[in-house]
Amino acid sequence: MHPDPVDSAARPEGTTLRPDAIGFLDALVIGLASTSPAYSLAAIIGALVALTGVHAPGVLLASFVPMLLIAAAFAALNRVDPDCGTTFSWVTRAMGPWAGWIGGWAIAMTGVLITGSLANVGVVFTLRTLGLDALADSTVAVLVLTVGLVLLMTGLCVLGTELSARVQNVLILAQTAALLVFAVVAVARGVTGNSPLGGLAPAWSWLDPFGAGSAALTGGLLLGVFAYWGWESAVNLTEETRDSTSASGRAAVASTVVLLVTYVGVAVAVLAFAGTDYLATNAGEEEAVFALLSTEVLGGWDWVVLLAVATAAVASTQTTILPASRTGLSMARRHALPRRFGHVSPRYRTPDVSTWWVGGIASVWFVAVSLVSEDALFDSISALSLLIAFYYALTGVACAVYHRRLLTRSVSAFLLIGVGPLTGAGLLVWLLVLSVRDLADPANSYTGQAWLGVGPPLVIGVGVFAVGLVLMVVWRARDARFWQERPGTAGDPVQVAGDLR
Repeated sequence: MHPDPVDSAARPEGTTLRPDAIGFLDALVIGLASTSPAYSLAAIIGALVALTGVHAPGVLLASFVPMLLIAAAFAALNRVDPDCGTTFSWVTRAMGPWAGWIGGWAIAMTGVLITGSLANVGVVFTLRTLGLDALADSTVAVLVLTVGLVLLMTGLCVLGTELSARVQNVLILAQTAALLVFAVVAVARGVTGNSPLGGLAPAWSWLDPFGAGSAALTGGLLLGVFAYWGWESAVNLTEETRDSTSASGRAAVASTVVLLVTYVGVAVAVLAFAGTDYLATNAGEEEAVFALLSTEVLGGWDWVVLLAVATAAVASTQTTILPASRTGLSMARRHALPRRFGHVSPRYRTPDVSTWWVGGIASVWFVAVSLVSEDALFDSISALSLLIAFYYALTGVACAVYHRRLLTRSVSAFLLIGVGPLTGAGLLVWLLVLSVRDLADPANSYTGQAWLGVGPPLVIGVGVFAVGLVLMVVWRARDARFWQERPGTAGDPVQVAGDLR
């Protein structure tokens, strides 16, 4: 059903990453770590319960559907083009260079917007785990340590994918073990009536996402998509993964399934222990709600959950840099960005220049926005929903467009590489429109202020796209080689900068 994948050896000399550096399990771990399960759950669980009540597990189940469909699209496209640029490369193949460039820009900018915030959470929760609350409350100390952590994780990414994978294996084990302990104790105490917060008896009706009502479901799905985002990091490492045409895609799909089980299980545990009122009341605490709950659930062992959130944020700080840096590499070697971004370290076989650029820009962005206000920082994170929904949906459409000649060959092809990706893309476009509507209201922002008459997150999100469009036009005027590429369909050779590969 698929033509032979692109041969990486055909790429220009000096731009290849280290092949076979990691295996399927390593890619799976990196995909999971990129989503930062403990941090993501901590960040959304209060707001999700405030919106949907006991149906929060069901909404997390519903949020899984578009993620699975888009993950399947990633896997299908990776089989025909195992390129570390993922969305950038695939959308260019299917829909042309203009759409491909802006898709790559969206991926790169998600890393810039979120990396500093993840490092910030990792620093604060690490300090609290160690009992250094005074230091955790120091704005200057946290700011310095956060930038230091971003640069440290950037350095680890440069030192090699094997090292990155080993670090992630340790961090994901610590995170998973802590979440498991928390969930088991929470459920046991909730079911036996030993919860000081008056928990609830679990019921199958909690898995019904429609029980909360359409408006609550919509808001909950927006939160759920953010929680699942990040699994595609496994595919960004495809050129460095053994059996690259299939292992990376399988790791991406498998990571969404593991996340589903984790999220629904922990959500049920939290509801069983704390009920809805406590979580809704503390929704404004964001990730700190886990810090509050950990004391109630584990008493003197509350450091276990603090450690889970800390390791999740630290792990995700590193893995979030990977997709942006690999996308920059892919764009540079196709002449869509300046050539220096495509430099690969001869010693470590990693995209050192683009990786340091991502870490540097992310650090500058974090410091600049933090100096404005903490609320402005949270608003910049809210803008992520626009970028995430956009490039996921674009990838789903590209999958169906690229394989359009194959869709009538079999029922499985029609469903798996046609209907499925388009359905996932449609759901995400719907959520994108709703996100724009919600973010336009200043009342829904953390600052509560209006920028240019609308909410700051919308200004930031649209501003990121506007800057990208300007840079794209400027670079097109300086070097038009990338824009000579023409879209094709499955079975066609791919034209790259005037050469066939």
